Formats: sequence, structure tokens, C-alpha cells
Amino acid sequence: MEFFRGVNVNWLGWKWYFLAFSMIFSAAGIVKMSWNWSHTGTPVPLSVDFRGGTEVYVQFVNRPDSDAIRKAIDAAGITDARIQNYDDPAKNEVLISLPRQSDETSLDLGRQQIVSALHDHYNNPFDDKGIKVDSVGATVGRQLESQAARAVLWSMLGMLVYLWFRFQLIYGVAAVVACFHDTLITVGAFALTGREISLTVIAAILTLVGYSMNDTIVVFDRIRENLRLSRREPLPDLVNRSINQTLSRTVLTSGLTFLTVLSLFVFGGQVLNGFSFALVVGIIIGTYSSIAVAAPMLVAWQEWRAGRGQAPSLPGAKRGR
Repeated sequence: MEFFRGVNVNWLGWKWYFLAFSMIFSAAGIVKMSWNWSHTGTPVPLSVDFRGGTEVYVQFVNRPDSDAIRKAIDAAGITDARIQNYDDPAKNEVLISLPRQSDETSLDLGRQQIVSALHDHYNNPFDDKGIKVDSVGATVGRQLESQAARAVLWSMLGMLVYLWFRFQLIYGVAAVVACFHDTLITVGAFALTGREISLTVIAAILTLVGYSMNDTIVVFDRIRENLRLSRREPLPDLVNRSINQTLSRTVLTSGLTFLTVLSLFVFGGQVLNGFSFALVVGIIIGTYSSIAVAAPMLVAWQEWRAGRGQAPSLPGAKRGR
């Protein structure tokens, strides 16, 4: 199926606008993460998976009163607890979070203190069977944080090596820079909106790294094929033509995937909110970067080599046998 036949958009003519867009959103995320780091010790809000601590989900019979819950928690001598409504307000659910504890015994004690405080000082009844507790120790949280960062970095390194052998090193560098750009803006969006990074969000980011790389490879493969067929065509014109030739495929696959994850974000509920938000932002930015970041880098590299008097270095595809 081809949505756009004979399209002739000068994508590289917009490269400075694309650069400004990327710089603005990247800088906004970096500034916000720096501010968070200086005030909270972490660049983005972290879920209990990474920061450690105890989270107690309580479902009440009637609509919960956050101020009354706060008074009950304070009366029990529990300090630094965070109280927030959770999921659909009609479900009458509240999330009560305690900071990182020093050992596993303290984690269990925190849960018991919260339940006892609500029983003793709060009149809105709830069912103990409806209480869900999520506890992660400080050591485990740090390990998960380290493993998540390594997973993202190793995935990018692996794809760099693959594209180095499959195409050429500059293709790999351009694709990895585009993926890093996508990851930075996606994480920055979490920092700007105050959303927590959890293990499911890391899974979404890894998914997006692969998704963005796949989009980029499709464009690169068409560029390489056109290089074989039109060696004398100016590279900017050839890159524009390659992007336009793959535009229907990009819009079809990215558009349908975006509609799916948008539905998940709107109707998926609080549990899947962070995961689906990462996918919504990432698919938009990943599709954009394949056109506006990765491909222009090839042209910039070639122009830099030409300015130094060096020969073109982008090979075309090999002829089929």
C-alpha cells in the first residue's frame, strides 16, 4: 500500500528547523533533569523498583480524604510518607509511599505501621484483602538501576556493531546518535511531566530503541540502494528521494502503532500509564529522528569529508546475483 505517490519533499532543506526542535526539547529535558538532581538526588522520579522503599495501595469503601489520611499517618509517627490518589477516582484507591529503608525488616515494619495507623486513626473503612504492598530494598533497587542503564547502553552498542558490519561505521554512528536522541527526549519527557521511571518504562525504552533503529535501517537501506543506481546524483537530493520513497511505509507502520499505544495510554489505566506514555512519546520521536536526525548526519559526514578533500565514503548496495 502506498499513501504518497510521487511526493517530493525537501527534507534536508528543513534541517536547521529540525536541529532547533531537537535542541530545544533535549535542552529542556537536560535542564529539568539537572534541577531534579540538585534537589532530589535523581535526574528523574524513580519508582520503588529503583529507589527502594515501600508502597502500600489501599482501596477504601468511600472516597478517601487525603488530608485525613495524612493526619492518621502523622499521628502514628510515620514521617516522609507520600500520599496520592491512584488510578480511577471512582475506585477509591490511594497510594502511600515510604522512602527507602535500610533493611528488609524495616520494609515490612513500614507496611504494618501504615495499616495500623489507618485502622486506629481513620474512620473510612477498608478491606485488608484489598491492600497491595510493593517493597524493594535499597540494595536491590540500586542493582536494578544499574542493570537497566547497562541494558540500554549494551543494546545501542550491539546495534552499532551490527550496522558497522551490515552497512558502514558512519551508518551505525548516525543510527545510534538518533537512538540516543530518542532516549534522551523520552526520558526528558518523564522529567518534565514528573512521571516515574519503572522497570516497565525501561522495557518500553528498549522497545523504542529497536523500533527507532528499524525505521532508520529502512531509510538507510534505500539510500544505499539508490547510491548504487545513481552514483552521480548529489547526495542531498538522493537522501531526500530515499526518504520520500519510504514515506508511505513509515506513515503506515508508525501511524498504526501510534494509534495502538495511544489507545493503551488513554484506556490502559494507571498501571500501564508510564509504559504507554513512553511508547507514545518514543514512537513520535523515533519516527521523526529517522528522517530528521539519522539521514542528515550522513550528508553532514560526506560534506565534512569533501571539505577536507577526501573521497566519498558511502558505498552503494551490492548487485544481486
